[in-house]
Amino acid sequence: MGTRQIDKSRPFPYNLSGMKKSRLHVLHSRDQIAERVRCLGEQISRDYEGRFPLLVGILKGSFVFLADLMRHLDVPVEVDFVRLASYGASMESSKEVKLTKDLEIPVEGRDVLVVEDIVDSGRTLKELLGELAKRGPRSLKSCCLLDKRHRREVPLEIDYVGFVMDEGFVVGYGLDWAESYRHLPDICVVEPEEESPEESDAGQGVKP
Repeated sequence: MGTRQIDKSRPFPYNLSGMKKSRLHVLHSRDQIAERVRCLGEQISRDYEGRFPLLVGILKGSFVFLADLMRHLDVPVEVDFVRLASYGASMESSKEVKLTKDLEIPVEGRDVLVVEDIVDSGRTLKELLGELAKRGPRSLKSCCLLDKRHRREVPLEIDYVGFVMDEGFVVGYGLDWAESYRHLPDICVVEPEEESPEESDAGQGVKP
């Protein structure tokens, strides 16, 4: 799946609170997402034919993707969730991964598929896969919706990838900015707007 270019002539058509200094540009529309998730579901169904996989979603960002993905699977599944905090309210990862919710279903002897929304440095997912591998699964694979593979800081190959993307901070379809904008049906890139000279002077308290 190739990297998609952003159409900056089409700002997101909603007026969102808290976005006065930023614009949203659609990176992947809801229709494009639906088609790609359907294709992933078909591929995973073929690979897991005759099995009963456990889907492990990483909260909170993956819940929309996971819900849509599982409805395109032709194999029976179980679902569980973990939560690994690493971002907070910033656009940059803190690089510190904390497990704040563990699995409730044992993974020993199971075919486990970890489902993530976005992977960039790879630290969070690699740490989780390493922890799950210690618990004795029959097989262990990973699936992500968005892959920022050029930002890898650790060796990591993902088995199922929705889209590969370049630089940019994205929101929508479960992805958030400080816990907001998960509800957007499209995946959008957040682009800060440049301040005008008047705004810059006002922000610095310049007197006439």
